[in-house]
Amino acid sequence: MTSLETEDSSGTITELMDTTPAILGGPPAFPEGPPPWPVTTPEIRDALNRALDNGTWGAYHGPHLPEIEKQLAQQFQVATAVTVASGTLAVEIALRSVGVSAGDEVIMSAYDYESNFLTVHAMGAKPVLVDVSPENWNLSPEGLDLAISAKTKAMLVSHLHGGLVPMKRVREFASAHRLPIVEDAAQCPGASLDGKPIGGFGTVGVLSFGGSKLLSSGRGGALLFTDEAVAQRARLLLKRGQQHWATMSELQAIVLLPQLERLLESTLKRQRAVERLTKNPLPGLKLFANEGGSQAAYYKVGFQYDANAFGLSRELFVKALRAEGIAFDAGFKALHVGRSPSRYRSSGSLVEAERASEACVKLHHPVLLSGNEAVDLIARRIETIYGNANEILAAFPPS
Repeated sequence: MTSLETEDSSGTITELMDTTPAILGGPPAFPEGPPPWPVTTPEIRDALNRALDNGTWGAYHGPHLPEIEKQLAQQFQVATAVTVASGTLAVEIALRSVGVSAGDEVIMSAYDYESNFLTVHAMGAKPVLVDVSPENWNLSPEGLDLAISAKTKAMLVSHLHGGLVPMKRVREFASAHRLPIVEDAAQCPGASLDGKPIGGFGTVGVLSFGGSKLLSSGRGGALLFTDEAVAQRARLLLKRGQQHWATMSELQAIVLLPQLERLLESTLKRQRAVERLTKNPLPGLKLFANEGGSQAAYYKVGFQYDANAFGLSRELFVKALRAEGIAFDAGFKALHVGRSPSRYRSSGSLVEAERASEACVKLHHPVLLSGNEAVDLIARRIETIYGNANEILAAFPPS
């Protein structure tokens, strides 16, 4: 039995002699569970206090929404940004602004956030599902040629779990077929490819500011436009008489501005934490891999999980880590799994998407900003669970 260090809420490092996994009755690594999110920083508190003092926090037409839209456009190197009430609404408005309507087809990854699939359906359009890359289970450009048809109106491209789609090849395909791209960057603000921010590669980029996101205001989202004419169509879609019907509030903009100012700093910290976490890889747990020139941003840290190599089913692996107070979860279910073929069109085999559906695990991001001790403790607890896989399996035999 080896010693193990842990950090309590006061920051004091204590030593635990018992390294039995928590799922087998040992002390959990993080007794209070994952770190809370979002965090109220001094900068956010100061911004809120200033808005309370000057009364702008509740204004219909205050200074903060125009400022956050200006800052988003600069940060993501696009012509215009428009804020909206949610990331899901942003996807719908983005698709409508590039001309998608009932009867059209939209190309998207077979492994994606379910709400994107349902949004396409809600518009009366049909998703065309493309398989994913074996390296990071994000959309693979290799399957795009088989996806195109006379009904194809747009592409919806998501970057998930720290994986990035190779946008140069996607743009080449889109350009050849004169297709607009809606780029869903809700999971990765701060990421880049060859120095260009993710979210700025498409005709329209999409951000989400939900309560768990890297940039969080509880709710809200944004559209990032490279074409001012498309932006104007979006504004008209959002217009009801004198004002937008689904905008964000001044309060939401107030809390976002300090976060956006520190986005690149926070992104770098998360990148370093992931490098530290994965420096001694274990059998059966492979970090999502991206092409050269990529800088990932981690809302979720995605891993390809091999149950046979690790020694535990995915369900038991996740259960063991959550018993430690570490926020691991299974990934999404592939969009075609369990659905009638009438609800989508498939562009060939979706084998990798099925693998992702069965074998993706992901770590939620807040702990990545908790310091080296916390990251090292997670790595050691994964090693402990791996070393005790037989005992865990014996205690929780397959039903």
